[in-house]
Amino acid sequence: MSGTATNTATPAEGETPQEAVWRLRSRACWADAAALLPGDGPEDTLQRAALLVERCLYTEQGWEDAEDALRTAEAAARTPEERGAAACERGFLAYAATLHGVRDRADEARAALGRAAALIPPATPRRALLDFRRGLVAQNLAQAPQAARAAYRRAHAGATAHPDPLLLSFTWRHLATLALRDGDVAEARHGFAESLRLREEIGYLVGTAPALVSLAATEPENRARRLRAEARRLHRLLGGVPTWLASQVEPDDSEAPDEPVATDGAA
Repeated sequence: MSGTATNTATPAEGETPQEAVWRLRSRACWADAAALLPGDGPEDTLQRAALLVERCLYTEQGWEDAEDALRTAEAAARTPEERGAAACERGFLAYAATLHGVRDRADEARAALGRAAALIPPATPRRALLDFRRGLVAQNLAQAPQAARAAYRRAHAGATAHPDPLLLSFTWRHLATLALRDGDVAEARHGFAESLRLREEIGYLVGTAPALVSLAATEPENRARRLRAEARRLHRLLGGVPTWLASQVEPDDSEAPDEPVATDGAA
């Protein structure tokens, strides 16, 4: 775990390796999760790269490790879909570097995701993830909310057709962000609540604090204050990850001391 490594790269009793990878990933222990994937085949190398790319997005660190893992995954890819999946990770890493101001790699992000679109077949689980990431680029790099909304809706449909609750939590969240931008608070509240519910159900702890903060933006102040307090508690538990959430969970002088709130996803 970034900052508070209490887990080791070893499955707990009764866990499969993939269950251990998920447990560690969900608790911000991406390097430990990646260490449980010792294979050098396309699936292991791709999953290892994806974990380390995600770490970059949440921690703003580990860029060289992610690049090395990604090059290994690109070299191991054999089928067009595997090459497309590696290109999707390449585009996501370039997006994260641009978003965090490490280096402007927006053109690389668009090119890589475009290459992935040419290689990943339609109506596959990987296509849904690709659509979501193209929505991120449209929303946050191109400032094109309509294109982003269309991409998120395609991703949402794909994640529903090939049940992927984690991806659904992201599509709900980002569609809600666009709804809030347009002034539709009720629609935004519903989407943020669904995102929070899904993350709690699957145990995606590292994504729960951002979901709480987003929902707080649509709630009355008393409820919002309690949601932010719970987000602050989780953020501290994970050693300040995600790094970019810190400014949103720090209390101001008007806030009462932290009080826990039931985060059952109810709007």
